[in-house]
Amino acid sequence: MVWTLVVPVKPLALAKSRLARGAGEGARAGLALAFAVDTVAAALACAAVRDVVVVTGDPLAGAELTALGARVVAEPGGPGGLNDALAHGARSVRSGRPDAAVATLNADLPALRPGELARVLDSAAEFPRAFLADAAGIGTTLLAAAPGMELAPAFEGHSRARHRGSGACEIGLAGVESVRRDVDTEEDLRAALALGVGPRTAAAVGASAGAHGAWGGRLMRQGPADGAQPHEAPAAERSAPCAD
Repeated sequence: MVWTLVVPVKPLALAKSRLARGAGEGARAGLALAFAVDTVAAALACAAVRDVVVVTGDPLAGAELTALGARVVAEPGGPGGLNDALAHGARSVRSGRPDAAVATLNADLPALRPGELARVLDSAAEFPRAFLADAAGIGTTLLAAAPGMELAPAFEGHSRARHRGSGACEIGLAGVESVRRDVDTEEDLRAALALGVGPRTAAAVGASAGAHGAWGGRLMRQGPADGAQPHEAPAAERSAPCAD
């Protein structure tokens, strides 16, 4: 099964507010864009991904991600927030391809590896709806709906529990840390750097190191050695069974 991914990107001026304390406002927006660029680039390189639809109202993010090969859909109007944006993106996909397999993917996965994403999506294909919890075990980084199934996103906050409660099956694969490692805080970013981030994020962190010496230097010291790659776990690992 191949998938269309729906990736939400909020306006860069509002994104990643918890990184602003160390990085500063200007660097924060640049990091948010870098995360999205590396996430979408890795997703487009994944063998299990047919295409990527980005839902955003930010013109700079839209232009950069279009240049990578993503299709950009404008955010829906109104106060609906992230879940409405994701549902809107899924509807836009299925308006042209009603039988499409659709999955959402967070835009802040700068260490994302195409091979790990493929393993997650292959596991998701075993279930009508499935999700992957984030590294903290509280949120969700990916939610998938097989052809004919509604996506029914329930993101933000304790979304792992909400998605499980909605009947989606939790994917229990080990060795897919790059798909779980979303970045909201400095600690998260250090963990992503230890996995090995994409080139755009590496450049943005390097620029921050120059502009914000103590903060950037702290992050750079936490990063992997040049050329380091995260461990790829065996493909034989399977998804965890659905909770009753």
